[in-house]
Amino acid sequence: MKKTFAVLTLSTQIIFAQNIAQKLDAATKDLMNSSGAIASNLSFYVSDEDGKLVYEFQGNKGLSTASTQKIFTAAAALETLGKEYTYKTTSSYSGSISGGNLNGNLFISSNGDPTLGSWRYESYKPESFKKKLLEAIKNAGITKILGDLIIDDSYFDHQTIPGGWPWDDLGNYYGAGVWSVNWRENQFDVNINGTDFKNFSYPLAGIKWLNDLKTGGNSDQSLVFTAPYSDVALINGTLPAGKTITVSGSVPNPPLQLGVEVKQWLKESGINFSGKVITNSQLEIEGKAIQVAPKNNIILTYQSPTLDKIVYWFLRKSVNMYGETLIKTLGKEKKGDSSFKSGVAYLKEFWKSKGINGNMINFADGSGLSPQNYVAARAEVQALLYAKKQPWFTAYYDGFPIQDNGLKMKSGTMKDTKSFAGFHTSKDGQKYVFSIIINNYQGSGSTELQKILNVLK
Repeated sequence: MKKTFAVLTLSTQIIFAQNIAQKLDAATKDLMNSSGAIASNLSFYVSDEDGKLVYEFQGNKGLSTASTQKIFTAAAALETLGKEYTYKTTSSYSGSISGGNLNGNLFISSNGDPTLGSWRYESYKPESFKKKLLEAIKNAGITKILGDLIIDDSYFDHQTIPGGWPWDDLGNYYGAGVWSVNWRENQFDVNINGTDFKNFSYPLAGIKWLNDLKTGGNSDQSLVFTAPYSDVALINGTLPAGKTITVSGSVPNPPLQLGVEVKQWLKESGINFSGKVITNSQLEIEGKAIQVAPKNNIILTYQSPTLDKIVYWFLRKSVNMYGETLIKTLGKEKKGDSSFKSGVAYLKEFWKSKGINGNMINFADGSGLSPQNYVAARAEVQALLYAKKQPWFTAYYDGFPIQDNGLKMKSGTMKDTKSFAGFHTSKDGQKYVFSIIINNYQGSGSTELQKILNVLK
């Protein structure tokens, strides 16, 4: 009797799996027919929680991923760096302190903390860093600074934007670059009524604007263009007439921005400072020797939130700048080279060492903003399955948003690209891990694409 029961149970499972596969296949073909997309531009892979194949449609096909690329970066960072890893920003000084006078320079240095001055963490907002820095200066007995304020942004290399990012993206908030010293997530907001600038979320340091905006339409169709280290910003496109719209852009020189703000803090707090704000990158641009922050005379060590909290927001709100910081950090920590090329190479080596075929993962960055990322759906599922078995999985899983259809998954959207990757437990208790990537997507929004995944519910 037990044997018969086992056979019946196995048969039921096989029939159930076949039914799901058939439904997924029908939904996939229906999508391709209704959207007008080319079938060769879809990659779809579904497995159960043990990695057993449930359904595949060109699962080995490498396609541009958009933001589901982040699942690879987040997992590799958690395993390589550890979920308790923190970034550090320090303040130190050169010279000596006598009678309240600092006879030397005040330094601020960082190893790339992407959260410095971020609004996402209650205890790490700009006001928190301001308070702790001013307290540290006063506790050191400094009432007057006779030298300069040096922002030491030399920890990473000078390339702040990964190769392959579209120029249209760079000046917008989601195209913010990565410096050794980041500030306010390298993002600013400007309120614009029609074509007139009303106010900024904070004063931008030394930026001159070219305004080619026009009024028209009912939605924000503007683009901001800023280039790293430049002092010129361009905005064009259209905004609705007669109402105020908030447009978010990327700061072209975050280390300088921080330095200018710190100078104002010193003035407000009564600390005498008449020197210059200098960044090491600017010294190099001028052909001068950089001034590296002293490793002694440290008056403040300011730690970021732990990596698990950074990864949460990286996945939950798809913060591209976090992903590129992690790529640079991985390159620096594992290869001694903070270039994007080095970090991306490490990322690929990491996943190849976990059993993913190198031909299915052609990474170009850590966030998915580059259209030059080409990844197969099967590789995404393999990465998710690997993560599921690791002790840091809870921190990873928490970051995955719950989408409108109730599935726990990371989404990706880019021009003509849609992707989803994640986990789902169906009503009958079946657990699935899935990835679907489609390029040349002609549908409206994500509704048609999510119809496929609704079969798993």
